Amino acid sequence: MGISESCYHYQSKLSGENALVADWLLRLTESHRRWGFSLCFLYLRNVKGFKWNHKRVYRIYRELELNLRIKPKRRIKRDKPDALSVPTAINQVWSMYCMSDSMADGRALRTFNVIDDYNREGLGIEVDMSLPSARIIRALEQMIEWRGTNGWIYICLKALSRLSSLPPSGFGFITMNGLTRPSEAYLPNNYC
Repeated sequence: MGISESCYHYQSKLSGENALVADWLLRLTESHRRWGFSLCFLYLRNVKGFKWNHKRVYRIYRELELNLRIKPKRRIKRDKPDALSVPTAINQVWSMYCMSDSMADGRALRTFNVIDDYNREGLGIEVDMSLPSARIIRALEQMIEWRGTNGWIYICLKALSRLSSLPPSGFGFITMNGLTRPSEAYLPNNYC
């Protein structure tokens, strides 16, 4: 089986234009550094009036290695937060956490939980449809009366933002070293 006569006698006619295409692409990418292939091809087709096929122009574009490098996103370097202190006795560190759920009829149910981090004892749970900051402070003051005043309270930032507008009531707040959620190390599994 032989080769067809048309293939045997075929001579490419447009190969001389490849140098012209390459020259135009080099000029365009030098003058317009942010242009990729699409803008270069549209400029050559619509503004300059060249009727070159996009596959041909793209082949030459790749051969010239003009593909734009895709820059990776810069990652923000953040300092590691300080290690959380591990309590050594009862009533040293308390954790406070607000949770929300919805009932079958769509109403929100909110809980406010306080636990002792040393022995994971639940010091108090306030449950209601709405928990304003005044009620949270009242519940904390009741727990302080019951357990004493030597405990610091770790608090999640959401609750801190709600309580920050009220004057301090004899207990201190320590934000979670810039964390937006309480540390899972200090919370039982059903809190996470």
